[in-house]
Amino acid sequence: MPAEARTASTSARPALACAAASGTLPHSASMADVFHRSFFLKGPAGRLEAMLWTTPAPEPAMAAVVCHPHPLFGGTMHNKVVFQAAKTLHEHGFPVLRFNFRGAGLSEGVHDRGAGEAGDVRAALDYLATEFPGRPILLAGFSFGAYVGLRVGCEDSRVAALVGLGIPVNDSDLSYLLTCAKPKLFLQGALDQFGSQRSVEALFEKMPEPKELVFIPGGDHFFAGKLDLMTAALDAWLRRQAAQ
Repeated sequence: MPAEARTASTSARPALACAAASGTLPHSASMADVFHRSFFLKGPAGRLEAMLWTTPAPEPAMAAVVCHPHPLFGGTMHNKVVFQAAKTLHEHGFPVLRFNFRGAGLSEGVHDRGAGEAGDVRAALDYLATEFPGRPILLAGFSFGAYVGLRVGCEDSRVAALVGLGIPVNDSDLSYLLTCAKPKLFLQGALDQFGSQRSVEALFEKMPEPKELVFIPGGDHFFAGKLDLMTAALDAWLRRQAAQ
């Protein structure tokens, strides 16, 4: 694995392992072979611009949603980190939903410092739960999307696993993770300016299992020039769950 990994536990709930095992697509499969849907979700502050990648499986074992970084600093669902994470999840057979938080892109509403955005995440989960009833959901978020999304994911029983990318632990309260016992993967640039290695390690040590933390060597907050290592680490984690 082309990244320095620090693992406290590689165990995960059976739902995640079964999903990865039963839904994996060949890496040669083209996303052009499946249905892509651009639409608007009904959000608490108005319409939310969204995009869904579906898979050939009529009843996928798991669905996924990926939340984007801070909209006031240019973050949208088309962010490179978000796109690459979504692509990796999709290659494992998961239908993947991306959406723009309120005030970003074509989404209605105005930025609410994370409070209102939690409602946007719940609207995305509601959509997936309706579209894929009874299926567990994997929730991933990058930066601001991790700060907001993982909080909702920890609380929502429909979410079976969590992936945090570039968690902004230096200046954000992520203490809710200290009581979150769901399977968790954290991918962090070793040089992340918003989530230092020392701060991330200190938080990670106190989290309940199952959990895994991977530092991407030389990676900054945006994994610039290291996106291949980030996606390889995510892919490896998903494969390990499938092997259990």
